[in-house]
Amino acid sequence: MSLVERIKQVIPRQGGGPVDADRLAGRVDSLHRFVQAAEGHVPEDQLVTARTVIDRAGERLALSRAHTVVALAGATGSGKSSLFNAISKFQLSRVGVRRPTTGAAHACVWGPQGAGPLLDWLGVPPSRRFTRESALDGEDEAGLRGLVLLDLPDFDSIEAQHRIEVDRLLRLVDLVVWVLDPQKYADRVVHERYLAQFQRHRDVTVVVLNQADRLTRTDSERIVADLHRLLDADGLGGVPAFATSAKGRPGLDALRVTLERAVAERQASLRRLAGDVDGAVDALEPVVELDTRGADRISRGAVDRLSGALSAAVGVPIVVDATERTYRHRATGVLGWPVARWIRRLRPDPLRRLHLSTVQLEAPAATSLPESTAAQKAAVGLASREVAEEASAGLPEPWPAAITAASRSRVDDVPDALDVAVASADLGMERKPFWWQLVGALQWLGAAAALAGLVWLAVRAVFAFLGLPNLDGPQVGRLPLATALLGGGLLFGLLLAVVIRPVVGIAARRARARAERRLRATIADVATTHIVTPIRDVLRSYDDAREALSAARD
Repeated sequence: MSLVERIKQVIPRQGGGPVDADRLAGRVDSLHRFVQAAEGHVPEDQLVTARTVIDRAGERLALSRAHTVVALAGATGSGKSSLFNAISKFQLSRVGVRRPTTGAAHACVWGPQGAGPLLDWLGVPPSRRFTRESALDGEDEAGLRGLVLLDLPDFDSIEAQHRIEVDRLLRLVDLVVWVLDPQKYADRVVHERYLAQFQRHRDVTVVVLNQADRLTRTDSERIVADLHRLLDADGLGGVPAFATSAKGRPGLDALRVTLERAVAERQASLRRLAGDVDGAVDALEPVVELDTRGADRISRGAVDRLSGALSAAVGVPIVVDATERTYRHRATGVLGWPVARWIRRLRPDPLRRLHLSTVQLEAPAATSLPESTAAQKAAVGLASREVAEEASAGLPEPWPAAITAASRSRVDDVPDALDVAVASADLGMERKPFWWQLVGALQWLGAAAALAGLVWLAVRAVFAFLGLPNLDGPQVGRLPLATALLGGGLLFGLLLAVVIRPVVGIAARRARARAERRLRATIADVATTHIVTPIRDVLRSYDDAREALSAARD
């Protein structure tokens, strides 16, 4: 068995099963749908990571899938530049032992051209790009064909810009090889600030103990064992960790095998992006919970109480009382004694005093209803909060705050909307019942009989005064017909008014109930449009966000 084959048996294969590119793209799309649903409801600082992952994943998936980007990251003096040169077999990156070294990454590409857009996206300057494979190599470098190897600046550089560049590239590369040296392999900075942050990217993380040629075999094995212990504490148990040297034993065979595997599998970029999505999803999980009640969580009772509070505040009791009195007023104007009708018509009915027209207009005028009292306004606020609290019960932050804000989002429009709703409501007062016409006709008949009797009596009186012949007519019993017509007509009108009064009262109360029912339905529409619907919109956004995040989970 060759040395390389033995190394392959020792070095564990990373990543488990393959990552499906289409499935990963679907997860990214689901994460994007989550951001769209949560936008405006969840604070932007909680969405920044997800937005970054979405942008990064979209850009990386659109770039070359034929290349695997591997970064050598380490502190000053760890020998990563020596490893970079040794792997490429050229002196491409300047080896430095004094800080600060260069702040730009070097890139070496194996294989045919086509990595230019990828290197542009990584931000590697053209002057720092090199192509390794040539015709002189034959098939010696075939195992690394497709590799883009980066030598990063030192992450412990005294230059802040160098550290920023390292952090930027570490978020973009497909696989990271952490280069540690025997003296600083246990440094807290590298473990706490960097390695421990790669728990979700364990499948694309490799750790090497470099410069092992300075150690005895026993010391090297002991340090590597201790390094495994530290990695376990970092949450990176099982991550490949082994000794390397650019100058002597144990050499670069183990590292080269690891790089060849990553290049051959072409999974590093997908695993890196999958880890990024996992991290974004985990960070967002507290924002949603598996609650499926959605917009139906608002009970009818809460909406009815809100509508009742708005009805009281806008003066619906005043309107329905005016409707009843208007019905009586108008009924009397049709059913009463004709002479009295004309007198009554000189007075406007109660609805018109409130500037409430019973004719539906395209642009109803403002009403003259009294303004809401402080108690009524407080009742509206209390009912609105009750709806918001009921809708947000059990939801994680920040959704309750978003629902409360939604319930108040159109509160300034409510007074005008209520006034328009009342002014334009159909109170059912335009249509005159058929029985009104019948009773009115009977009243006119009685009035006509009384008028005929009165005229007859007046003519008789004139004839008697002038000494003309008497115009005595037929008798009704002992009464002349003229007297009977006058008295009978008046008595008939009086009795009809007495009989019809309780009927008018019943009909007026029915008109009151109908008006109240219609007004409350109109007010309920205002409550739904201006308060309930914005809350339900937030709840739908929550449901969409919950479903999208669930789909974004692996």
